Amino acid sequence: MSQIAGVLEKLEGTSVYETLVQMEAAYERIACEQKQWYDAAKFYCPEGCGSCCEGFEPDLMEGEFLYMAAWLIENQNDIALQIAQNKFPFDNGKTCPLFNPASPYHCSIYNGRPFICRLFGASSFRSRNGDKTWRPCKFYPDDILAAHKPPLAKRQYSESETLQVLGAVPPLMSDFTESIAASASGETELIRDILPPTIRRLLWLINMNDNGNDNPNGSPSGAPPMAA
Repeated sequence: MSQIAGVLEKLEGTSVYETLVQMEAAYERIACEQKQWYDAAKFYCPEGCGSCCEGFEPDLMEGEFLYMAAWLIENQNDIALQIAQNKFPFDNGKTCPLFNPASPYHCSIYNGRPFICRLFGASSFRSRNGDKTWRPCKFYPDDILAAHKPPLAKRQYSESETLQVLGAVPPLMSDFTESIAASASGETELIRDILPPTIRRLLWLINMNDNGNDNPNGSPSGAPPMAA
């Protein structure tokens, strides 16, 4: 089921519709392949960790910040309107501005989070020689790794080693990010810089479509274009 069905319906025919559909398909594929990995490997992030959110703010590609804005408008409209005015309700200056310590996942937009947050700790990557490899998350507690059967260390594991110790290999990060990056501008933006104007842009496009504007990708008649 789509996480942004209502927004997609209102944005159909606009310049961002296909990007949002493509992003949601990529996120659904990640969830499907990671489920296979988790079911086979039984290797999960420690409950209540959230260390990867501390002192880190993701750089977003165009598709990521468009989807994040659409997800907020669909699922957390009150918060979306606050962020549109450059007010991040959970921002404490020390973590990602969308980090919520009261949330079970710590992320206040968990189902709208970007690639790095979905793939960190649960994906493989290519080594310098092109081989698929996996490495436990750098924040993973050493005692839990040592207690794993067989014991694990914070080192790089080859594909064959990962299969031997975990029974599966997590999805390859580049499989998901490269195609999306190729269709984007190539530039990335920080959440706090790009999310407010993107929410404003999507709300404007939705309003234009709802009012029957025949040019939802442009400016409304007699009005200046919206800064975005």
